[in-house]
Amino acid sequence: MNNDTPIGSSADIINRLKAVLPNKWFSDQTPVLDALLAGLAASWVSLYALLQSVGAQARIGTASGIWLDIAASDYLGLRLPRRTGETDSSYRLRIKTNLTTPRATRIAVSEMLSGLTGRNATIFEPLNPADTGGYGSVGLGYNAIGGYGCRNIPYQFFITAYRPDATPTPNQSGYNTGPGGYNTAPLSYAGFGEFPNTFNDADILADIAAALPTGAIAWTRISS
Repeated sequence: MNNDTPIGSSADIINRLKAVLPNKWFSDQTPVLDALLAGLAASWVSLYALLQSVGAQARIGTASGIWLDIAASDYLGLRLPRRTGETDSSYRLRIKTNLTTPRATRIAVSEMLSGLTGRNATIFEPLNPADTGGYGSVGLGYNAIGGYGCRNIPYQFFITAYRPDATPTPNQSGYNTGPGGYNTAPLSYAGFGEFPNTFNDADILADIAAALPTGAIAWTRISS
């Protein structure tokens, strides 16, 4: 058997079939036998290729196209759809990150948001002295640090989440917004293709809800 023959190819399958046939049944030249075995191999080549494809699509690390979307649905339901223009590599990374990201803690919420938006969220717990500060101690300053605490809203906290800084058209103006105009910068057309992997405020809220402890309430403000 030729070791250089690709596994699963027609030649490879023919060689394997010949290897299990009795040597003395056939002469050195076997055109009729070769034609018969080639017919069998032709169908088995496609079956082998199908098995290889099925094996790849059965793992998140190697799945592609719609099969990667199905894997995300199996593990995460409808919570993590593919974004407009998102590549398999980017989507795969988000799926794996969602499967291993910590949940149900303040740190989990903070890490989830920083991973999604690239910016650190501001979190304030009215029952946490480290957030509120205190009179006559560090951690309190008007309009600078700290805040009013409250014992009447347990298991609740306030989040200010920030949208990403970077956009594909950061300096362009739009309709009814100067100073751009036709053939005059900085006005320009932008299509969805220029905004790959973009997400909206609903995605931010969904990620917060996914990381929250059961029974907790996060009063959320989203800012640019």
